[in-house]
Amino acid sequence: MHLIADAVLLAARQHGEHGAVARALTREYGVQPGYVRGGRSRMLRPVLQPGNLLRGEWRARTAEQLPALTVEMLHSRAALHAEPLAAAAIAWVTALTAIALPEAQPYPHLYDGLDGVLTAIESAPSARLWAGAVVRFELLLLAELGFGLDLERCVVTGRADDLAYVSPRSGGAVSRAAALGYESKLLRLPDFLLKGGQPDGSAIGQGFALTGHFLTRDILTERRAEPLPARARLVDAVKRAVA
Repeated sequence: MHLIADAVLLAARQHGEHGAVARALTREYGVQPGYVRGGRSRMLRPVLQPGNLLRGEWRARTAEQLPALTVEMLHSRAALHAEPLAAAAIAWVTALTAIALPEAQPYPHLYDGLDGVLTAIESAPSARLWAGAVVRFELLLLAELGFGLDLERCVVTGRADDLAYVSPRSGGAVSRAAALGYESKLLRLPDFLLKGGQPDGSAIGQGFALTGHFLTRDILTERRAEPLPARARLVDAVKRAVA
């Protein structure tokens, strides 16, 4: 095995006294793990921060062996880890990607989406301007893993107008008229997921509730549920910030 690719670092954990095992998402080769010699050193610790864009080189003699990984910094987002809300968002989207995706399966749309949401977090001056991007990334991840929501037409009437809710069972959109009398049993569908634009605080909360339901039901089950408390803390902090 010998791979060279640009990658978004998803996670790094200590391995032995000086090394680290890193997981990174590449566009062409999906999630790739690797052992970084000296990964706990003062020089490499700032490089092995989730969200950083790296150029990685993976080498292994056999398919079963954990590859040795050398990294070169392309773009650092390490400074954002000093900002609590941005750090929580980066930690969540990278942890979600790391835990949800199988290794070595390419997901180019997710790679582009992750880089896009990280850029939004980095560039926007407030959570109000990037929280919608986090929701959209969660929707994209659901779709790429085969759990996409059908937000094109009402699951009851087949019409494409006045969509306002989502069925928590089918993941299909429901129009306002078809939902009459059943609103409390449905999830709200915020307009920004249909029409784009900048969501307000209420719409951001609705978006997180929508994606959170399906992430919890379909992807973050059993051992994969570990990062859910971090998501809950992020959502609460974002709601306070955009209120």
